[in-house]
Amino acid sequence: MKKILFQGLGVFLLVLAVGCGEESKTIFTENDINIVPKPLEMKLNQGAFRFTKDTKLVAANDQTQVFEVLQNKFVSAAGWNLGVVNTAPSSNFVQLSTDVSLPEEAYNLKVTENQVIIYASGHNGFLYGLETIRQLLPVSIESKNVVSNMNWDIPNVEIKDSPRFKWRGFMLDVSRHFFDKDYVMETIDQLALLKMNTLHLHLVDDQGWRIEIKKYPKLTEVGGFRVDQEDKPWNARPTPELGKETTYGGFYTQGDIKEIVAYAESRGITVVPEIEMPAHVMSAIAAYPELSCFQKPIMVPSGGVWPITDIYCPGKETTFEFLENVLLEVMELFPSRYIHVGGDEATKTNWEKCTDCKKRIQEEGLETVEELQSYFIRRMERFLSSKGRTLLGWDEILEGGLAPGATVMSWRGVKGGLEASEAGHDVVMTPNSHCYFDYYQGDQDAEPLAWGGNLPLSKVYQFDPVVEGMSEEQGNHVLGGQANLWTEYVPTKAQAEYMTYPRLAALAEAVWSSKDNRNWDDFSNRVSSLFQRYGIMGVNYAKSAYQVTTETSVNTENGVISIALKSEFSQADIRFSLDGSDITSASKKYSASVDIDRTTNIKAQVFKDGEPVGAIFEKTIKYHKAVGKPVTYINKYHDSYKGAEDLGMVNVVRGSKNFHDGQWQGWLDNDMELVIDMESPTELEKISVGALENQGSGIYFPIQVEVFLSDDGKTFRSAGSAKREYAANNGSELKDFVIEIGKQTVRYIKVKATNLGTAPTGGGSWMFIDEVVVE
Repeated sequence: MKKILFQGLGVFLLVLAVGCGEESKTIFTENDINIVPKPLEMKLNQGAFRFTKDTKLVAANDQTQVFEVLQNKFVSAAGWNLGVVNTAPSSNFVQLSTDVSLPEEAYNLKVTENQVIIYASGHNGFLYGLETIRQLLPVSIESKNVVSNMNWDIPNVEIKDSPRFKWRGFMLDVSRHFFDKDYVMETIDQLALLKMNTLHLHLVDDQGWRIEIKKYPKLTEVGGFRVDQEDKPWNARPTPELGKETTYGGFYTQGDIKEIVAYAESRGITVVPEIEMPAHVMSAIAAYPELSCFQKPIMVPSGGVWPITDIYCPGKETTFEFLENVLLEVMELFPSRYIHVGGDEATKTNWEKCTDCKKRIQEEGLETVEELQSYFIRRMERFLSSKGRTLLGWDEILEGGLAPGATVMSWRGVKGGLEASEAGHDVVMTPNSHCYFDYYQGDQDAEPLAWGGNLPLSKVYQFDPVVEGMSEEQGNHVLGGQANLWTEYVPTKAQAEYMTYPRLAALAEAVWSSKDNRNWDDFSNRVSSLFQRYGIMGVNYAKSAYQVTTETSVNTENGVISIALKSEFSQADIRFSLDGSDITSASKKYSASVDIDRTTNIKAQVFKDGEPVGAIFEKTIKYHKAVGKPVTYINKYHDSYKGAEDLGMVNVVRGSKNFHDGQWQGWLDNDMELVIDMESPTELEKISVGALENQGSGIYFPIQVEVFLSDDGKTFRSAGSAKREYAANNGSELKDFVIEIGKQTVRYIKVKATNLGTAPTGGGSWMFIDEVVVE
């Protein structure tokens, strides 16, 4: 007998030659098991179960639909139609076995060489057991074409698994950009793979009404379409003229909704509808102007609107009649216990002027428009409660007092969740810091345009719905967590996938796996298998976690810059060059920080299995005369944005368009003024000051940068300035303010950058500076 060891497809194949025939068996190690989210308990035993064309699927008659996903996978990838039977044969079968002692979504899985048995108390538990089997199979099971010469083996394991939280959700905004029924169903499939159980559909917003309401047909006929301005930046789209042709949009018929809901239910997923109120409803007011305070005709906006003043009028009884009629049709379509009513970002200036609203405030004994919003939400909560449903809303529904039976979705950080849970209300945690998938996930210069902020894969993985400061009782009110994909900057299916995956996998593990069973490095290894699955399925997943980033320190004694290279994955194989040469598998492997003392062009890239992955990193470190020199701040930076503190202006590391990258120093409503001590008379010719503008985030270029020179540090003379008048800017832009000073020999350099002051939209103005380059 001869033993030959092969390595391939992530497993080891032990080929045993016996006589004239060969029988191969797969030997698995724990490193070959890459289930996401990670199971609660798992024991690996020797041996494997092999699927063949004769493998039987065993279930009671009312359970057979559960096998649909696994059957379809084998039809596509193996060309086998695995038969479903009611009675188990002697071997070679997968069986569903009901165990009523298990919690609702729990499952136990036992695999031996002869059989696979899934124990669960109901539909979702069986589904999750089958999804685990799917992830135990070779990644080629995701192929849409038959794969030849493949052993469809899974390891002999014993798994006990159940979710930590009962709300494991994902919100898809289909209003800002419309995604058709097929894409919604594809999203449901991806949620099911990760054992998620809630799809929150954001069906209504200012820019589009996406659900057919038979009693009010103009909601989709008018509200479902807008003037096509997709060629312009979201926040730079002018208000459309009344009567202009509307061609961009779409909506789901009630038949579409029924299909989506039924499909989701078959995959263990509840679809929660969101019907916004009282704000984010310009699409409804465009269709029915009488719903607003002043009944002024408007168009569906094509892009961003702020502040949102065209909102429902709570002073009119007809408003509530309309909303109740809408919700009656919505409840007929969605069996979900929860109906989301939005409740966020309502600017109530029209309510303050409206005679109907004033009358309502007086009649109800209210004092403020905030209390009027509370009246609005309480009234809708009573209506939904009378129909056996639970009102769910964004944390703004807390303002003015929370309706007794309402559940809060906390998005503005965790404060809303803390407050609501302390008052005894259930909460779903979805803080924008960890759950907003419209944020960037890597270097903004290498990423598609996004809303702003930075939410890399590793930060999503850190999410915990039970937050610091919650008592045990408050923690019991936390239903779970949810990711949100707002789509102002997400116009296509490909981009929606890019923003969602693999971050959804990290979120899924955060809300499924036990807290002590989660480890970033372990997840990093397992998620690579999921990347392979996404690749085979044709999912446009982001590889941003492989991007190379830098950490830099300066030795103030000799001015040498030490640069560390890293990616989100701690064991990443990084190859680099310091001379601008192209990166290949033969390039130098990064192992420790590199020191530079001159202007250097760094290139770096992560490699996996000898191939480059993720975007190439390239940056010129511009070594200049002030590197590491002492800096004295006359007007110091804001505590919220310190950059590299005292060395921040002279550490040569330039900031990116992500103003949270740790390189920017910020001044709020204040000028920057500092002095650099060159320590000895130094010949200079040019000084550049790097700045960032992101007006959507309240960050503006300085309107002037001035340079002053001194020999003694006391008496300064003007050496030049660079001015820039305010101009509207809808993008994010980096700019160097350059002051040519001619050849001068000096010791002290004073730099002053003048803040814009009051922002054009009112409120404060940030000014962000990353470096003073002295040449």
